[in-house]
Amino acid sequence: MSTHKYTNNLINETSPYLLQHAHNPVNWYAWNDKALQKAKNEDKPILVSIGYSACHWCHVMERESFENEETAQIMNDNFINIKIDREERPDIDHIYMDAVQAITGSGGWPLNVFLTPDLKPFYGGTYYPPVRAFNRSSWKEVLLTVAKAFKEKRNEIITQAENLTQHLINTNVFNIDNKNSVEQTTADNVAVNLIKLSDKEWGGFGQAPKFPQSFSILYLLRHYHFLNDNEALNAALLSLDKMMMGGMYDHLGGGFCRYSTDQHWQIPHFEKMLYDNALLINAYCEAYQLTKKEDYANVIYQTIAFIEREMTSPEYGFYSALDADSEDVEGRFYTWGKQEIDELLGDESSAFCLAYNISEKGNWEHTNILWMPEDLEKISGKTGIEKTQLIKQLDVSKSILFKEREKRIRPALDNKILCNWNALMILALCNAYNALGKNEYLQLAEQNIIFIESNLFDANNNLLHCWNNIPNAQHAFLDDYAALIFAYINLYETTAKEEYLLKAKALTEKVIANFGDEQDCFFYFTAKQQNDILIRKIEMYDGATPSGNALMAKNLLQLSIFFDIPGWNERAEQMIVSIINLAEKYPTTFGMWALNFQVLNYGIEEIVVVGEHCNNILQKILNEYIPNKVVQAAVQGNNKWPLLDGKMSSSGETLIYLCKEYSCRKPVESFEEFKNQLTKYF
Repeated sequence: MSTHKYTNNLINETSPYLLQHAHNPVNWYAWNDKALQKAKNEDKPILVSIGYSACHWCHVMERESFENEETAQIMNDNFINIKIDREERPDIDHIYMDAVQAITGSGGWPLNVFLTPDLKPFYGGTYYPPVRAFNRSSWKEVLLTVAKAFKEKRNEIITQAENLTQHLINTNVFNIDNKNSVEQTTADNVAVNLIKLSDKEWGGFGQAPKFPQSFSILYLLRHYHFLNDNEALNAALLSLDKMMMGGMYDHLGGGFCRYSTDQHWQIPHFEKMLYDNALLINAYCEAYQLTKKEDYANVIYQTIAFIEREMTSPEYGFYSALDADSEDVEGRFYTWGKQEIDELLGDESSAFCLAYNISEKGNWEHTNILWMPEDLEKISGKTGIEKTQLIKQLDVSKSILFKEREKRIRPALDNKILCNWNALMILALCNAYNALGKNEYLQLAEQNIIFIESNLFDANNNLLHCWNNIPNAQHAFLDDYAALIFAYINLYETTAKEEYLLKAKALTEKVIANFGDEQDCFFYFTAKQQNDILIRKIEMYDGATPSGNALMAKNLLQLSIFFDIPGWNERAEQMIVSIINLAEKYPTTFGMWALNFQVLNYGIEEIVVVGEHCNNILQKILNEYIPNKVVQAAVQGNNKWPLLDGKMSSSGETLIYLCKEYSCRKPVESFEEFKNQLTKYF
């Protein structure tokens, strides 16, 4: 028997975020036909409130306003109230975030938007306080003002909604220049602009808040690889070093928080997201391959250990996020008092507190975040403890604190499993296997793809976006298809299992048929069969995750080589060239596109391995730092695959071919010969 005073329609949902609101006095609905039709039948405006489970200010607004009975009564009397998990319905979030940004000039979550019954936005904002503060209207004031306007100034509301909707339609078309050409100077200019934006002292790009910017770091690493530009390498490595030393990194349990609120990477926004950790693993893998710096390998080991321990379901799906809050306090799970550390570590506390900036008064809001403002060389000098011994001592101390931390009340887990985020994690695990050679990483990637294939396709073989013990009926978005295709390609290159490449091709054909813009080269975010949204958007920006269009351009480039489909290559090139000016001017906003530009500038190395020992050679090749490549390995050549056609081995030898545009150099028999061939101008 329920002990809750209120239970609303969200009780039947699977999203942890929606379930958090299931006992609010607000009569919440999910976004569905029933709720949308109710707004039309009752001629009421719709209030759409969008957030996600790990969002700190979403929790604050719930406690202050949505749990308040008086406020809830105003909402129930005047609106059809719809709660949306932005991670379940990014399509809706994209549309109404654009609307709020047009209205207010900024956006964020919680996102609160008022719509006409036909889904057209006319007013909105983000967090509203329960009482007027700092010249900001209270939530009650906003509710009453909007309700009154909808009743008394309907014509003005409709006009405003029509104008705003037309604005959204107009801005859905990019000002692109298909006449651009990709030249060497463009790739250089992207790097120059990234270096200008980089913080020369603390790493990262810009000031506070600082986000990981994994794509920008990858661009600079690869720029160094191609042009031996030390300034680019230093900017990339400084960012990686400062992030792993900062409070954004969990020094006890591994894994990264969402972003840093300060310039020094000290004070994180404490939520941990699957996609951030997947993308950062990729960056540290490439940095490790390039530098062989053991600290980067340790970050990879620890971050994947965190994913396995806290973010992996028994079925080998990857959960979405850990909350920023525990016990209703942001960061409570991760922070420490000095006395607590002294009691736990005893004589070892002094060195630990010096290394991790722990003080009696605290380094953040009267408590302490573990972070390292100085490197271990300096700490070793200050403590008089030899560096190797200091590392061992700190590791023991961290283990003691970790065990104690495990006794605390944990941050809430968002246990929904999203297709595109899981696919990004597959990519990270493949890269980690390639860089570090740990078989368990590849095994986990393949277990996850089995999970996706078993749970995220419906009876009609349509890809689904989300699963949480049961599949969500929402069909997949472009980002899901694009990331899954990308994962299949990487699984194929890592394992040489043909079925992965064939599945990538089949999904790409679906994307072209169901998401393609018939008037242009790009793809819509939603499939043409979906009809419960105001407009179909074409998303270009690389945000916290790569845009589906940027990933599809990369996929088309690679698949066009594997299957010899020139039309796919032409489409990809048109997409990339169309965005080149934007990416040059705003490289941190178009990071994945910038990586695609590098592919066009420097070309794709086509590497073919044929022979009895092809898998052994394949592992050595994948362990090497070779960005912008496709790799195909087989025991024997055949005409089924264009790259394998005519490439035969005999007498048990294994041959390695280095090619571009199907034109190959003389094959070699050893990995050392291949490396020598690779370093010479092709």
